[in-house]
Amino acid sequence: MPPPSYRIDLRPCIPVRCGKHIEYVGLRALLADAHRIDDLALPLPPAQSALYRVLTAICAPITDLDDPDQPIKDWLEHRVELLRRADGFDTEAVHAYFDADPDAFDLFHPARPWWQDAALAVQCSKRSGINSLVYGRAAGRNLVWFNPRHTDTDPQPVPVREALWNLLTYHFYGPSGRATTRTVDGVSSGQLQAGPLRSTVSFHPRGRTLYETLLLHQAPYRGEDQAPGSDACPWEQPAADPLQVPPEATWPRRLLTGRTRHAALLVPDESGEHVTDAYLTWATQHPPLEATDPYLVYDINPAAPAERRRSPRRADADYAKFRALSALALAGDEHRPGCRPEAFTTINSLPGETRASLRVWVCGFDQEGQVNNRIWYTSLTPPIWPLAQENDPVKASRIVECCAAAETLGAALRQAADQAWKDTGLTRRRKGGGKREASLWAGQALADYWPRAEQAFWQLVDDTRPAYGVFAAAAIRALSETTRDALNRLPQAGPALARAAQSLRRAGTAPDDTLRPTGGPHAQP
Repeated sequence: MPPPSYRIDLRPCIPVRCGKHIEYVGLRALLADAHRIDDLALPLPPAQSALYRVLTAICAPITDLDDPDQPIKDWLEHRVELLRRADGFDTEAVHAYFDADPDAFDLFHPARPWWQDAALAVQCSKRSGINSLVYGRAAGRNLVWFNPRHTDTDPQPVPVREALWNLLTYHFYGPSGRATTRTVDGVSSGQLQAGPLRSTVSFHPRGRTLYETLLLHQAPYRGEDQAPGSDACPWEQPAADPLQVPPEATWPRRLLTGRTRHAALLVPDESGEHVTDAYLTWATQHPPLEATDPYLVYDINPAAPAERRRSPRRADADYAKFRALSALALAGDEHRPGCRPEAFTTINSLPGETRASLRVWVCGFDQEGQVNNRIWYTSLTPPIWPLAQENDPVKASRIVECCAAAETLGAALRQAADQAWKDTGLTRRRKGGGKREASLWAGQALADYWPRAEQAFWQLVDDTRPAYGVFAAAAIRALSETTRDALNRLPQAGPALARAAQSLRRAGTAPDDTLRPTGGPHAQP
């Protein structure tokens, strides 16, 4: 019986959306037909965010958008020409890319499995277990209630295409901490560093077709000179030596796909249709490569040391999605708390019809640093270009004002809810219970507040009502609704909640220094 083989460029392993239908295609068909595909449709959002980066890296050489010596003006003009093509990517270029090294896309190749290290079968002390790869399954110390049907005592095989999605997620969002021990040339370790996207939130430009989306994901080179031929994806070169210092994050392929901290090796069954186990361990013990991911918002702290001044915005499941619009609406400014992702800095160069329909798919993965994955979340914005600072500075200013008001009143609501509980006087008599219920009051009030705030936000963007006052009203309503039962149970709840409402009314007074951006519709990228 021949050894298992699974060519991801040929096998239907990627779900895509075409109209109302979901189809499965290999990477070749996906790129060749990208102009007829609406979007990716992976059921694992972090894997979709990872795959956007992989596909963008592959498309760069296919479209000749990977020349670091090309003047930015010529690069932008070439991308516009590609965006105006009705027949999508050059199919000959697509097939030429995969035909150049077809073995590189075999998930189970004995020597060069795609984005894996075959040496792990010898270098690892044991297998890690399939449950450690598949997100949502119980393994080790992670949370069991995500998928209680799968346990360490009875690990079930996973279809290969699902293993592929989880492999993508592992490379980008994998944990830090303890992993399977790997020994290389006498160096033995079982310690991992977190993946490059762990606990982050990504902002992906989305066009009318997948073809347009992948071109919108391309970003021009703005770094220092890099050696010709130095840029490559992991599967385009021999397996890296884990003891050597990784090469710098060259643009665009190594930047997008070459910063993984993790190594993996899938173990298939005899048929090659399922993955039964995996080796999961470290790929390098060296410090992370310095790089700016083009789909992340970087928060700026001017008071911090230079090496820690910029940091990717962390994913937060309690974070209302509309709050990200302030970073997208404004052009980059090192004095503001958030910078627009680099993938959006060339919006002005896009054709008018492309700009008008540009939306943003937001994908966050709220995770702890080591084992636990809290939850992932997604959101799709309306077309954002009409709201951007370059096109409508007044509307962009209003978005920033509304986001700031929502943030301010959310923080005020948390403080007011906690203080109201303390003011009941029961905390002193119910130490443990009082502390827990104080958190419950604030948590429930905020859970009620943010949906109200999002509804208010979209109304406020198009009217002139004072934003702070509207969000104060939403906060008061949320506090009232979630503490209604307490008024009947706790004698001091009435006065305490009245004082809390009064504090929220005071917080609803707009500050004098509301941020207003400068610039106009003809600002340059």
